[in-house]
Amino acid sequence: MASTPSALADRLISKSSAPMINITRDAGLIFAGSLFVALLAQAQIPLQPVPVTLQTFGVLLIGAVLGSRRGALAMLAYAIEGAAGLPVFAGGTFGVARIIGPTGGYIIGFIFAGMLVGWLAERGWDRTPWMMTLAMIAGNIVIYSFGAPWLAYWLHSFSLALQYGVYPFLIGDMLKIVAAAIALPLAHWVVNAVQLHKGK
Repeated sequence: MASTPSALADRLISKSSAPMINITRDAGLIFAGSLFVALLAQAQIPLQPVPVTLQTFGVLLIGAVLGSRRGALAMLAYAIEGAAGLPVFAGGTFGVARIIGPTGGYIIGFIFAGMLVGWLAERGWDRTPWMMTLAMIAGNIVIYSFGAPWLAYWLHSFSLALQYGVYPFLIGDMLKIVAAAIALPLAHWVVNAVQLHKGK
């Protein structure tokens, strides 16, 4: 295990002594992260008013891989891309109306969830399945903490917001958490093995 915990991206990509190279690299990672979430958002089950998609899995995975700052910026870029007219939201939708509409709270929550999961990953929470599970649960709670109250405002009922915006997604969230809890520690194990082999 690395002596100082860091996000997976930092372990895979060496930091350059040239600041411009680092800025360009980070911008590329942020843009790639936003596109990854946009791609997963297109895999959906069209429920109303909140569709079931894979984008929350992408949000939390990108946060864990990129770290807190780049994870949050990737989600901010995702929101800006959609607001600017790119079809990146669920079902290929776009526009400012999606952000201020019933499901907009979830999109805003993505930014803070990416930041939180990234912050935890930078502290080594993505190195074991148990800690990664806790980090992903924390990220999901953040998303719901923004999404459900905003949906409740539109539905004029918090119980309806839970019924349509939380409960249908819990089983899927657990499956995504299990996948991430396996994938991230395994990725770090592979990196450790490669670095150990190179060090011989």
